Amino acid sequence: MNTSLEQDLTQLFEQWSGERAQHFSPLPPSGSYREYYRIRGEQQSALGVYNQDRKENIAFLTFSKYFHHQGLSVPEIYVEDLDHHLYLLQDLGDTTLFSYLTDVRKNGSFPDELVRCYRQVLEELPRFQILSGEKLNYAVCYPRAQFDKQSMLWDLNYFKYYFLKLAKIAFDEQALEDDFQTLTSYLLQADCHYFLYRDFQSRNIMLCQEKPYFIDYQGGRRGALQYDLASLLYDAKADIPQAIRLELFDYYIEVISQFIPLDRQTFQELYYGYVLIRMMQAMGAFGFRGFYEKKEHFLQSVPYAIKNIEWLLEAVQLPINIPEITQVLNQLVDSETLKNLGNTHPTLTVCINSFSYRRGIPIDESGQGGGYVFDCRTIHNPGRYDRYKHLTGKDAAVVEFFQQETDVESYLQHIYALVDHSVETYQQRNLRQLMVSFGCTGGQHRSVYCAERLAEHLPKTRDVKIVLRHVEQEMKG
Repeated sequence: MNTSLEQDLTQLFEQWSGERAQHFSPLPPSGSYREYYRIRGEQQSALGVYNQDRKENIAFLTFSKYFHHQGLSVPEIYVEDLDHHLYLLQDLGDTTLFSYLTDVRKNGSFPDELVRCYRQVLEELPRFQILSGEKLNYAVCYPRAQFDKQSMLWDLNYFKYYFLKLAKIAFDEQALEDDFQTLTSYLLQADCHYFLYRDFQSRNIMLCQEKPYFIDYQGGRRGALQYDLASLLYDAKADIPQAIRLELFDYYIEVISQFIPLDRQTFQELYYGYVLIRMMQAMGAFGFRGFYEKKEHFLQSVPYAIKNIEWLLEAVQLPINIPEITQVLNQLVDSETLKNLGNTHPTLTVCINSFSYRRGIPIDESGQGGGYVFDCRTIHNPGRYDRYKHLTGKDAAVVEFFQQETDVESYLQHIYALVDHSVETYQQRNLRQLMVSFGCTGGQHRSVYCAERLAEHLPKTRDVKIVLRHVEQEMKG
């Protein structure tokens, strides 16, 4: 963690809240290059954000203030320091629509409570698209003020270069470019004067106090209504059943018709064109993050995206001729390698850390989130005694101390039960990584000992790969 950045965000928090910052921890990385930190004082809490892209910051902050003023459910901006690329915003917790969906789905079902949640979201979407968009300052849009032909071609070339080429899908470049021109000209027949949220998907919707809140609209611009609906309903890994998609599409038509007159047939025909371009944009993102940046968890979305493409090819006939796009999509659907990217049975990696609370909880860099953090500070500390001060939890004398002078084994038995259950569940769901961290005051004795014991325990009963790190000791070494 950048010490200077921590100091700057802490200072900003203390100036805003009038409280001393008592807790500072990084949030897991997402698909962007922004860095998020949760900062807490005695009563106040906020998210600190660092993003070097000034124009993107201006777009997000401008939109946020306007949406909040309009009564939309977006995080409140507390304070900003654009010269240092920093701002503080409302802490909405950790539950996204996607994490909620993952928790409540059982055996592939899509329960009524989820449908109700998506309906809530769709009731809010037109308020962004129509009501809020009337007086929005589109001059701050970044990188473009409209989802026009140039924007569309950027997305399509993203798909071409970062997915098709890296996945070794054969295509005729000129024929594909011709089809891109045909597709974009067709899509621009839609009314493109509404606010287009741009990345309206389940990971960008927070659930807080039983209502949806909306984040990550900094790429917003003018565009067609159909795009955001396609983004939500064909969000790859959300894997919404087709019957539910149709039900939710009908509900959106019902809601949006209360705001503007709508020709359902024309809207629906163009809608599937926007489903197609959104799918290709998403595949480009999966390829860039997964194939190019080697962040494998992004590739787990590919089979879901291909399943959506397969349905689209079978069920929808667009009124345009795009043979080269169709043939590359058929190659994707026919590729067993791509369809099985998320269906393998990978070895689960359990990352076990010891750390010092003085420096903060280790960040989960896998992007998966979850796992456990256990506080070892209730255990009798050998570091209080001179003869142990220069030793660690791996040394025999300290091990003997724990075994004779503490109830650490009872403490660990409870932890073993929790972690064993999670390991079993993660393996059943083909998840790749689980992080377990042990913290104590100095990151030297108690946390090190507990991390070592868990690293010994797990391989006795489970086929897992252990990655063991003693964070504080590494920094001292």
